[in-house]
Amino acid sequence: MPSDDPDSLPEAHSPKPDLETPDPDLTQAAQRGPGVAGRLAPVGRRVAAALRPRLVRLALVLVAGGLMYASFPPVNWWWAAVVAIALLTWVLTRPATTPGGGFGYGLLYGLAFYVPLLPWISTLVGAVPWLVAALACALFPGLFGLCAVVVRRLPGWPIWFAVVWGAQEWLKAVFPFGGFPWGSVAFGQAGGPLLPLVQLGGVALLSTSVVLLGTSVAAIAVEIVRWVRAGTAKADTTTPPAVFLPGMSICLVLLVTILVWPQVRHAGAGSGGEPTVTVAVVQGNVPRLGLEFNAQRRAVLDNHVAETLRLAEDVRSGAAPQPQFVIWPEDSSDIDPLANPDAAQAISAAAAAIGAPILIGTVVDVPGRLQQSPEYTNTMIVWNPGTGPADRHDKAIVQPFGEYLPMPWLFRHLSGYADRAGHFVPVPNTGVVQMAGVPVGVATCWEVVFDRAPRTAVRNGAQLLTVPSNNATFTKTMSEQQLAFAKIRAVEHDRYVLVAGTTGISAVIAPDGGELSRTDFFVPAYLDMSVRLKTTLTPATRWAPMVQWALVGAAGMLILAAIRQNGWFPRPVRPLRRRRRSRPGPTDEPDDGGTPTAESVDSEAENQTATANVETANNAPRANDDSGGRA
Repeated sequence: MPSDDPDSLPEAHSPKPDLETPDPDLTQAAQRGPGVAGRLAPVGRRVAAALRPRLVRLALVLVAGGLMYASFPPVNWWWAAVVAIALLTWVLTRPATTPGGGFGYGLLYGLAFYVPLLPWISTLVGAVPWLVAALACALFPGLFGLCAVVVRRLPGWPIWFAVVWGAQEWLKAVFPFGGFPWGSVAFGQAGGPLLPLVQLGGVALLSTSVVLLGTSVAAIAVEIVRWVRAGTAKADTTTPPAVFLPGMSICLVLLVTILVWPQVRHAGAGSGGEPTVTVAVVQGNVPRLGLEFNAQRRAVLDNHVAETLRLAEDVRSGAAPQPQFVIWPEDSSDIDPLANPDAAQAISAAAAAIGAPILIGTVVDVPGRLQQSPEYTNTMIVWNPGTGPADRHDKAIVQPFGEYLPMPWLFRHLSGYADRAGHFVPVPNTGVVQMAGVPVGVATCWEVVFDRAPRTAVRNGAQLLTVPSNNATFTKTMSEQQLAFAKIRAVEHDRYVLVAGTTGISAVIAPDGGELSRTDFFVPAYLDMSVRLKTTLTPATRWAPMVQWALVGAAGMLILAAIRQNGWFPRPVRPLRRRRRSRPGPTDEPDDGGTPTAESVDSEAENQTATANVETANNAPRANDDSGGRA
């Protein structure tokens, strides 16, 4: 009878596994090595470990970029620019922030600012070019971040930060492909109390002043936090407190603003005894928004003719004053009236009906060009009643990737949108046309964002500025931003500015930056009112380029001086271990964010090293670093 005892079973019926025979599945897995998840896990842990001490700084630069965007239309929180710069400054002055980290933080700030600022680009060429443009613009704040870390140990660093920022904005305004000044800090101040400063030194001075306020606020905040943490017992009463210089900087900016403001208000009130002229701005609208705004032949032209005829009827009925001249927008004649008799006849009929010259916008073929090489000019033509075309302004600053394609041998292979670019050529000119005996300055659309276009017109005798634009391919937000640029130019040059848009927003702007009248977006409308002709030249009109060059030169010298002082690039400040002569003790970290002291050494050589470190660190912003990570 078989036994139930397992020990009594025959050996053949109780096989034991061969421990030396490997499992085939395990062998194959070992040969394949760790999976994708296994290989990425260490990388993820390293990234998480690197980000953890930097999370506060990363969050702050993102908030700073968002606040800078909020200072621009349509939000118009002018004060947000000061807070944005203060937050960015705090991040860049942390002892743990290296030059490379400064570039990274500046780049991230730039992306958080330019991505929401420039979405109107996507309506023309799609999302990819929009994001590429935002990334290209963000490189310049990144460059500022790198340079700011380099110069932060120089005495007076809040001032030098502002100077470096001014130089960075100049570089962005000229490079590459002629520059892209869109996004300069000054253009977010059209509704703020600091706007009068633009009349002294142009956009460069206004931007630098706003940044100086932000860096000074950051310096004072850092010093207050350090003082609270350290206590008043350690206060040094033999030297001025660290808040003296930033406090004086803030007072200086505010004082100069107060001194200039009455003059700007006086100009806006029109109490200078200047002659007046009645002008009209016509916004004819387009059949549809987008790239096909002019797909229907003569539709845009007919709209502007119809709105001008409506104005003429109102003038005859006494509902509107008789204008001395009329401003139409850029591309208001969607076909060339110099080459198409029907267009010329329609414009002549409108000029005869209103009894005044009309400044029309059209596209003109370049004479003598080769048939296989299309070339055009973006042209504004003075069209007199009875005699037809007279003076003209050809756009001198054409838009890369929109009105022309730079480096076509390269970009045609990088993007399918490249062939959408036009074939416009720039034509240098005085920026002034004569209308009914009045010298009128013209900055066509894109040109208003560049300092040199309106300045050239005013220097050549313009008593009034116009900004004809075609925003049919963009959005209302973009039109609001462009309107803010025109307000800046009005104050900068002490001129009335007439903004005429095919779809809006059209407006009449006073020399103090105030809107006297405006239209809605994407509706036909006209504006008809009296403005004053002005001939004075402001300090900005005369000397703003010198202010810009002074900032660039000073920034270059500061960077060289900082590199020399730092021994090339600075490294994060490391706390020195404190040692005693009598007996060794535990390592104590100083409570000022890693600033070494002379007590931390016990030999002559160590004393010399510590003294050098103290001098370097005392010139740096003194504050605790809440993270301790290098970046």
